[in-house]
Amino acid sequence: MSTRIAFLKGHGTENDFVIVPDPENVIDLPPAAVAALCDRRAGIGGDGLLHVVRSAAHPEAKGMAAEAEWFMDYRNGDGSIAEMCGNGVRVFARYLQRAGQVTEGDLRVATRGGVKSVHLAKEGDVTVGMGKALLPEGEVVVRVGERSWPARNVNMGNPHAIAFVDDLAHAGDLFTAPPFSPASVYPDGVNVEFVVDRGPRHVALRVHERGAGETRSCGTGACAVAVATARRDGADPAVTGTPVTYTVDVPGGRLVITERADGEIEMTGPAVIVAEGEIDADWLETSVI
Repeated sequence: MSTRIAFLKGHGTENDFVIVPDPENVIDLPPAAVAALCDRRAGIGGDGLLHVVRSAAHPEAKGMAAEAEWFMDYRNGDGSIAEMCGNGVRVFARYLQRAGQVTEGDLRVATRGGVKSVHLAKEGDVTVGMGKALLPEGEVVVRVGERSWPARNVNMGNPHAIAFVDDLAHAGDLFTAPPFSPASVYPDGVNVEFVVDRGPRHVALRVHERGAGETRSCGTGACAVAVATARRDGADPAVTGTPVTYTVDVPGGRLVITERADGEIEMTGPAVIVAEGEIDADWLETSVI
């Protein structure tokens, strides 16, 4: 490990990330190191970490290297591994643009949730093809205190439970994961979104992300919420042949989600790089012990 490790800090609708460029996958980032970097008081601070690696250099992504040069090795803020992060993909792509690895236009990014298509504007928002939603059958219930709600089970490459509520305050503090049942539905935990209506095809949410607590935004969660809301509203593009678009307000901003007739989901929103610097490798090594 070198004495200094480059990093950047970025966010998408205030879902913030530590970015560690490591094209050849030579930096060891065990869970404790990731948690230390994401610590908001003793580290850099972030909801998660974007480890930027060439697909060919990472054992989990070699099979995707022919489709996507770059792999988003995403980690939650507690150091655990996650399949996908929608806001993270936008910030990941913005970093590649800033670093001169890609230019505006279309690119592909490998993730544990599959290869994602991205469109980068030279200035402005980033659009990500998020794939298709899966809607597993079965009843799910989420609880906060004495309240409980039926929840829609939606999988966007990672699991989500969506509960429609009268007031976002009913979600509580969201520091800890809201209980859900039956436990067998989500053996590895779940992201829980609480949703209220704001107007026609316009909703707002709060979210508890597994491994991170409440975050200011969740891209896959916004997609899952748009799909769940469309089905609640009786809209299914696969049936009607007509795309449906929802505006989804998150605490950190606004995302626009479109579900196409072929089931593919596109998410558009901002991606911002705010700082860059160097990590002291000695500090990082000490923090892991």
